[in-house]
Amino acid sequence: MAERRTDWGSLVAGLLFLGLAVSFVMRGTGEWEFNVLWVLPVLLAGLAAAGTARALTRPRPGRPSTESRSDARE
Repeated sequence: MAERRTDWGSLVAGLLFLGLAVSFVMRGTGEWEFNVLWVLPVLLAGLAAAGTARALTRPRPGRPSTESRSDARE
């Protein structure tokens, strides 16, 4: 079975949206009160973090990936 790379950008974005969903559920049940105006800056900062994670971990063109290097050693 082929080993798949972890997509860190998608992971960070998914955790961001999961956290926002939980916060809105908590607000809807009355357990937690907050101002909705903080959602947009948190969303933008989280998506920026996801984009940064994706940019830092994507394979570079012209460089052999770690998979091809490990295959060459065997």
